[in-house]
Amino acid sequence: MFSIFDSLRDISILSVGIRLLLTFLCGALIGLEREFKRRPAGFRTHILICVGAAMTTMTGQYLFLSQGLFTDMARLGAQVIAGIGFIGAGTIIVTRRNQIKGLTTAAGLWTCAIVGLAIGAGFYEGGLIATALVLLSELVISNLEYTFMRRHPEINVYLEFRSRSVLETVFDGLKKDNVKVRNLEITRTKEKDVMNSSAIFTLRFQKAVPAEEVLASIRAVDGVYLAEEL
Repeated sequence: MFSIFDSLRDISILSVGIRLLLTFLCGALIGLEREFKRRPAGFRTHILICVGAAMTTMTGQYLFLSQGLFTDMARLGAQVIAGIGFIGAGTIIVTRRNQIKGLTTAAGLWTCAIVGLAIGAGFYEGGLIATALVLLSELVISNLEYTFMRRHPEINVYLEFRSRSVLETVFDGLKKDNVKVRNLEITRTKEKDVMNSSAIFTLRFQKAVPAEEVLASIRAVDGVYLAEEL
């Protein structure tokens, strides 16, 4: 471990202040990236979770070391790890097209709480390195992920269309481009005497092509109301 932190591992006014300041900064850095992407849990939420987790760890240490109470110092922190799931679950939504959103934000909140617990326990190195890795994942690796996804050999598509003939036209065009259609599910609903038709299916490409080009060609078909990747 880094010797620079050795004098700050005990509970004192200086170490408490530095721990809370570090958790504030780590939570702010992680939350700022989420705020820029307009996610449900942003800047302030990550700060509060990270600082609160640190206070939980320090409270357990204070009760055992300073007050002499016979208690498990890790018990309060364990409750944070379990309880953060309720907050994380609130950021995950499943759209009517069976699209899941918010998983990354929920995982970030959970990791942010762990960072707070680590720094609150005096494990400064682990908390700071974890924060750096989270930012690396969100700012750098996410761009690589999007690059791969744009040229993925298989995508799931949600389609809203006017009639069966429109769907057949779409599939004929895909067949000409050597794109295979798999796992087709068609749904019809009636709203205000109007029959709405939608479909969810998987497209398999013979070679890697940008998914947006395929979706653009589908949207160009007359009678297609909506076409998007799930």
